[in-house]
Amino acid sequence: MPPRKPYLLRLDPKLHAALEKWAADELRSLNAQIEYLLRRALAEAKRLPREAGGGRRGADEEKR
Repeated sequence: MPPRKPYLLRLDPKLHAALEKWAADELRSLNAQIEYLLRRALAEAKRLPREAGGGRRGADEEKR
């Protein structure tokens, strides 16, 4: 797996708080939750490259 690319993201404090709560509810880190949501949005828009569809296993895996 290629190394992960760090990226600085500035968020509105209310959006950040909502994402933190959602991540905690899903037993994910905030970073993992944001990555999960981005992957899901890309997949739904059919813009997720085939090799990027996997993601990490474990706490980051969808719980459904």
